[in-house]
Amino acid sequence: MGSAEDSGVVRLPQLRLDELLEELQARIDAARGTRDRVHHLLEAVLSVGRELDLEGVLQRIVEAAAALVDAEYAALGVISEDGKGLVKFLTVGLSEEEIAAIGPYPAGHGILGELIRNPEPLRLAKLSDHSASYGFPANHPPMNSFAGTPIRVRGKVFGNLYLTEKRGGGQFDDEDEAVLSTLAVAAGVAIDNARLYEESRQRERWLRASGEVTYELLSGRPRGEVLARIAERAREITSSVLAVVALPVGDGANLSVELAIGRESDVHRGLVLPIESSLCGLAFREAVPVTSADAAGDPRISAGPERFIGLGPAVAVPIGTATGVRGVLLLVREKDRLAFSDQETEPLLGFAGQAAVAMELAERQQDAEQIALLEDRDRIARDLHDLAIQRLFATGMTLQSAARFIEHEGASERVVRAVGDLDETIKIIRSTIFGLRSRQPGEGHNLRARIAQAVGEIAGPMGFPPSLRMEGLLDTQVPRQVADHAVAVLGEALSNAARHAQATRTDVAVKVTATELVLSVSDNGVGIPVEEGRRSGLRNLTERAEQLRGSFELTGTPGGGTTVTWRVPLETD
Repeated sequence: MGSAEDSGVVRLPQLRLDELLEELQARIDAARGTRDRVHHLLEAVLSVGRELDLEGVLQRIVEAAAALVDAEYAALGVISEDGKGLVKFLTVGLSEEEIAAIGPYPAGHGILGELIRNPEPLRLAKLSDHSASYGFPANHPPMNSFAGTPIRVRGKVFGNLYLTEKRGGGQFDDEDEAVLSTLAVAAGVAIDNARLYEESRQRERWLRASGEVTYELLSGRPRGEVLARIAERAREITSSVLAVVALPVGDGANLSVELAIGRESDVHRGLVLPIESSLCGLAFREAVPVTSADAAGDPRISAGPERFIGLGPAVAVPIGTATGVRGVLLLVREKDRLAFSDQETEPLLGFAGQAAVAMELAERQQDAEQIALLEDRDRIARDLHDLAIQRLFATGMTLQSAARFIEHEGASERVVRAVGDLDETIKIIRSTIFGLRSRQPGEGHNLRARIAQAVGEIAGPMGFPPSLRMEGLLDTQVPRQVADHAVAVLGEALSNAARHAQATRTDVAVKVTATELVLSVSDNGVGIPVEEGRRSGLRNLTERAEQLRGSFELTGTPGGGTTVTWRVPLETD
């Protein structure tokens, strides 16, 4: 009995000691886990803080968040300037194939929108149980547990961190939320630093580009070369893939794309954009930068060929000085890139002003050249009148006097004829003098404006404005006779389309090469009529082409529609 009691006395303290040791071990493990987690958090903060490129900072933040809370999926959504949706979405945990199968990135609805509307930390055991949840798109992996927290930069919400599916099937706890909140604070500082660094680099780029443009302006480079340099530098500095320069044409109701650099630039050159209903027209009319989050889907992009496929954010900046707006510079970025901010458009506006200076200098130079040409013409006319004509007149008088002393009849007749020739020469010189003094340089037929006016006038009868593209030196390379015929042909072709085509879209293209002018009018209407009577109305277009040794062709397009092609050489003699 005594040995049994002794044995019992020994076991009870031993059991209590084991429990204490286990509890101590658990606390040590917890402390070690906390230490390791704090260590990982500090490493993540340092890793995020070392990065200066904004895109790299955002990617490191979302990767660090997933690792710190042991989440299978993580994402970072950048909120738009108006605070109503997402303009950028970075993910971790999904392959490229899975992302492509799911479809477009979310715009900020459902649970993602809940965090945008209420920027406070949010934890859910099951996503589908929340009232704001309305399911996932097809091919989306299942997600249950959720944790989200906002990222603030200088007091303003920049974006949100979204974490789902904690590994091991557990739930995100208070410690996870605290870690994410700490990371969000560090992320806000890193994002702010990256922005400041990028702004300083941008200022340096703008200053360097301004120096290049100023040098070209002072060196007297042609206006076209300076505009091309300005557009190219603006495209590079703003990370855009397309730069377009549009200038007013005709009566000031339209803008014509004079210059396009970058992706699919050929599609844009020569297009005529209405000032009243286009993105560039709004910037020109209001003299302020106008931005668009999605150029491909913006209704302010005028009717015409689809030319912004795969592109996203855009900004139209007026090109002007204190004397007024002279044109518009349009920059477009790739889809899913960040929209143009006020910090970007402000230096861009000043840089675009240099394009206006280039245009003013080119105009002043042209005026100076015209004045010099007129003065030179006046000098030539004065010398011809004061010197050449007087000497010819004096020579004629001398010959007339000498003819009386010539006894040979044949020789006398020759002298009289010579005097007559001198009189005719004097008349020719006087006519030349009149031409030099009356004809002004730069006068032309203004074919580009006449075509734009014809297209604009037909918009009422058609019920919609036709798209217009013009390429080449229409005003300087096309003879007046060809220009007059081209305007008449365009008017008749558009009139026929308005009366008979029943079309919802009409495209006009005018192209001038070194040897010919090609005018085409196409529509998506009912197609070529079967009746010969209807076709006979186009005989006038054929006769005009044959008169200029050109050709006329009327063809149908697949799926309905008609294309009129009128082609004539520039040399008609």
